[in-house]
Amino acid sequence: MFEAFKIDPDYDAYGVPLDKMDPVHPALFANDTLWPHFERLRKEDPVHYTENSMAGPYWSVTKYEDIMYVDTHHELFSSKATLGGISLGGVPDQDNEFSIPMFIMEDPPKHDAQRMVVTPMFLPKQLVGLEPLIRERAGQILDGLPIGEEFNWVRSVSVELTAQMLATLFDIPQEDRMKLILWSDTSQNIGDPEYFETPEEGFQILFDCVNYFQQIYDQRKTEPPKFDLISMLAHDESTNNMSPQELLGNILLLIVGGNDTTRNSISGGVLALNQNPAEYEKLIQNPGLIPKMVPEMIRWQSPVAHMARTALQDTELGGKKIKKGDRVCMWYISGNRDKDSIDNADKFIIDRDNPRQHTAFGYGVHRCVGNRLAEMQL
Repeated sequence: MFEAFKIDPDYDAYGVPLDKMDPVHPALFANDTLWPHFERLRKEDPVHYTENSMAGPYWSVTKYEDIMYVDTHHELFSSKATLGGISLGGVPDQDNEFSIPMFIMEDPPKHDAQRMVVTPMFLPKQLVGLEPLIRERAGQILDGLPIGEEFNWVRSVSVELTAQMLATLFDIPQEDRMKLILWSDTSQNIGDPEYFETPEEGFQILFDCVNYFQQIYDQRKTEPPKFDLISMLAHDESTNNMSPQELLGNILLLIVGGNDTTRNSISGGVLALNQNPAEYEKLIQNPGLIPKMVPEMIRWQSPVAHMARTALQDTELGGKKIKKGDRVCMWYISGNRDKDSIDNADKFIIDRDNPRQHTAFGYGVHRCVGNRLAEMQL
């Protein structure tokens, strides 16, 4: 099906007609050759329409200010799954037995009601209480690393820390923590033939996930409310009567949000320090730079490359006329390299004056609910 869309990932971004540019192509990301494509779009066509793409026709929004506008105007740009959802590639079949609804793919008021159920877990007063635990676990993980020999940082540190914290937030046994990682990875790769021979193989793993959490969810409905994510879902009127599919969707949303993006930022941040020895030396000489370094790592890594929306009405953005029903893609990864909004945006600088000026967590009602927890783990 996708044979017609095969490309040379090293092709010259400035050597093709502008209307042929298709930045969503996975080969550009797999080969890390995406940067000149977004650079050209920011310069020449910041709100760019791609008509012929493996993801279908869509608009690319590549500048910081335009991304912020789309993200903060949910009344114009919808996240609803029934209209296309938050990823490019088609409209899910809501009647399909494998459809997985989740509140991130809803608009207000349903989105707000369900999001507010779990928000208390991520309030500053709660995170203050988690800080000693995070420090203790991070210290234990680092102290246990081998010295003088190679090891897998992602598996030994990034995955391990996020898995331990997720198990704590769900109040499940630590010995089950790697199940969370399996379910997170499965949900993100279920259509990848290099990951699963058939989608059904991945769906079976997700059935195991929903069975696991359904038992806990039902049990906690019968118990007094506690301060963990499953108990919160079980006792709030907005979420205490979810179908197994909706429970799975919202659980996966919380797992992926707490695992995939955080571990990628931890790993990408360490890689950036290794690739920029002068910045690493700054850190060694002044550990007090850590509060600035952490958001810079997140900006630089941009763990969520994009989010998509669907136009609810005819509107205009960046001088372009967007029609009702058009798919609109906010390229966070491009906004974080926008030199018009971020000084020296193409450089990794751990002592920036305004390091929180980035698009990595999104804006508006869909801003990442766990952004402060992610920063604490970094």
